[in-house]
Amino acid sequence: MKKLILLFLFIPLVSFGQEEEITLETKTGDIKGSLLIPSVLEKTAVVLIIAGSGPTDRNGNNPMMTNNSLKMLAKELQKNGIASVRYDKRGIGESKNSGLQEIDLRFEDYVQDVEGWIKLLKEDERFSNIIVLGHSEGSLIGMIASHKQEAKKFISVAGVGIPAGDILRKQLKGQPQFILDESLKIIEKLENGETVEKVSQMLYSLFRPSVQPYMISWFKYNPQIEIAKLNKPILIIQGTTDIQVSVSDADKLASANKKSQKQIIEGMNHILKEAELDRQKNIQTYSMPDLPLKKELIKFIVKFIEE
Repeated sequence: MKKLILLFLFIPLVSFGQEEEITLETKTGDIKGSLLIPSVLEKTAVVLIIAGSGPTDRNGNNPMMTNNSLKMLAKELQKNGIASVRYDKRGIGESKNSGLQEIDLRFEDYVQDVEGWIKLLKEDERFSNIIVLGHSEGSLIGMIASHKQEAKKFISVAGVGIPAGDILRKQLKGQPQFILDESLKIIEKLENGETVEKVSQMLYSLFRPSVQPYMISWFKYNPQIEIAKLNKPILIIQGTTDIQVSVSDADKLASANKKSQKQIIEGMNHILKEAELDRQKNIQTYSMPDLPLKKELIKFIVKFIEE
C-alpha cells in the first residue's frame, strides 16, 4: 500500500485553464497575444477576439482608460468551456515593435494580421473550430478576414454598419460650419482615393498627411457589403446604451445578410457593461475594471457558439 501511495505522489500534475502567451510572426515583427484554454481534455472551439480602433489593447484598455472588457469576455468564455485568443494590434502594447510608420500603415494590414491568426489557430490540434469575434472597428476587420480565411462563425459586437467616411460626417456635424465644410471636402477626396496637401491647423490632427493613406484604405470598405459576402453563421450584438455605435448600425448589418442573428441587449454600452444613456455616467464605466460584463452578452455568445 505504501508503494502505491508513493506512485500517486509522483504522478505529475497537469495544469489546465491557464493563460499562456501566443505569438504571430509577421514580416514587420511579432504580434503578441494571450491564449486562454478551459479546463477540458477534448478539443474545444476557440474565439479570436479583435479589439476596436485606436490604442486599444488585447484587454479592451487604452492608456487613458482601463475597463478590462475583452479580458473579462475571454474569462467568461473559458468558464463556459470555450478557448480564446486576444492580442495587441500591431503597434500597440506588447506588439509595439511590429508597428509600421503611420504613413505606411493600411487598413488591410490589420485584416492580414487576423488572417494570420486564423491560419495559426487552424494548425493547432487543440481546437475544433474557429470563431472570429470583432468588437467595434474590429467587427469590420473580422468580417473581411473571415471571408478571406475560413472561420466557422462570425460575431459582430458593437460593430458599425456604415462606411468610415459617413461615421466622420456624423461626428463632425456639430462643428462650426467652416470646419464642417472643409472636413466634408477632405472626406470626399479621401473616398475618391486622393490625398489632400493643404489642411487647416484646426483639422490637422485629424487629417494630417501621414494618416491620409490609411484613411483612404479604410474608407473604401462598407460593412454592409462586407458582411453580405459571408456564407456562414453570423451573430450581431448591440447594446441600447452604446453612445458610440447605435442599434440602427446592428439593423443595417442584419439586413445586409439574412442568415444573421441579431441580439439587442438593453442597458449595455460600448464596453459591454451596464450603463445609463447619460453621457457622463456612461463614460465613467470606461474606467471601471471591476464592473462586470452584461450577463446577456455571454449567454448569447455561448449559445451561438454551441449551436
